[in-house]
Amino acid sequence: MIRCLMEWRSAVSWVLLAACSGKETPVASPVLEVVSQAELQEEPIEPIPLTVALDPRKVGLGERLFAAPILSADGKSACTSCHPLDRGGTDGLTYSKGMGGKLAALNTPTVFNVGLNFRFNWNGAFVSLDEHLGRPLAGLMGSSIPEVVARLRGSLTWQQEFAAVYSDGITETNFRDAVATYERSLVTPNCRFDRYLRGQKDAITDEEKAGYVHFKEYGCTSCHQGKNVGGNMFQKFGVMRDYFADRSTPPSQGELGRFNVTGKESDRFVFRVPSLRNVALTAPYFHDGSAPTLEAAIAVMARYQLGRSIPGEHVTRIAAFLRTLTGEYRGKALQ
Repeated sequence: MIRCLMEWRSAVSWVLLAACSGKETPVASPVLEVVSQAELQEEPIEPIPLTVALDPRKVGLGERLFAAPILSADGKSACTSCHPLDRGGTDGLTYSKGMGGKLAALNTPTVFNVGLNFRFNWNGAFVSLDEHLGRPLAGLMGSSIPEVVARLRGSLTWQQEFAAVYSDGITETNFRDAVATYERSLVTPNCRFDRYLRGQKDAITDEEKAGYVHFKEYGCTSCHQGKNVGGNMFQKFGVMRDYFADRSTPPSQGELGRFNVTGKESDRFVFRVPSLRNVALTAPYFHDGSAPTLEAAIAVMARYQLGRSIPGEHVTRIAAFLRTLTGEYRGKALQ
């Protein structure tokens, strides 16, 4: 985290200097040769571990619960309704639809690699997955933890399922633990870029390597680094320009971001930085789902976070790099 904050301060100073001078910040030509193993160890992005040590019984129970309509008040939707694993862990909608057609306040993030985040929800209101679980149940499924537990206790099948894993059977704590353990298992290691970081020199193309160079040179790694290529800090959406003032619609209550948690004016429009893992599969982008493509999202980030425009060929290369972050789930490549 200390390194992350140092990089962020450095990038902000760099951008502010460029803005004050009225000149575009120079970006070095991409270095296409493969870096050495020693240099790879200093990269801002880290590979996802190939294995995660979790209780397989809890993972199995949590997986069945995650797909169970009994979690919703009307018995018609499940966690997989908004987080289908065959679509990148998100539903591809601008705003997910819940019970009775209710729309989510913000765009639904992917559930893949969620356990690598340091906070949960766009505004970082929750510090653990166990704690977070009550929010989606109440928000779109019209339910609550106590109500779900009561319904599960009324089912002999679920009684047997829990008894096989937990000695005290169906409790709120055990329900939270099973689902959260399953969510922590949803890691997608072994993407092409991870293989490159581990020393497989031909895992990515020259264009993708050039895109990664641009990604670093422009300062994108100030917010998007670590194992999850993000998810480990907060940042204001609109560092260099007022995104919400430029948009045609005023911000909703949910879009006030971390301000809704802390009440601090400095936290207005501050969000948890999203992970870029599998980002090629999770359009539309941003909290408001306003960017339909990677290229559009890159251009918006350049304008509002860096205060400048990026040449089209650089955008293309960065997008190519981002597509190397699509990983594998249970040994199969995500599509």
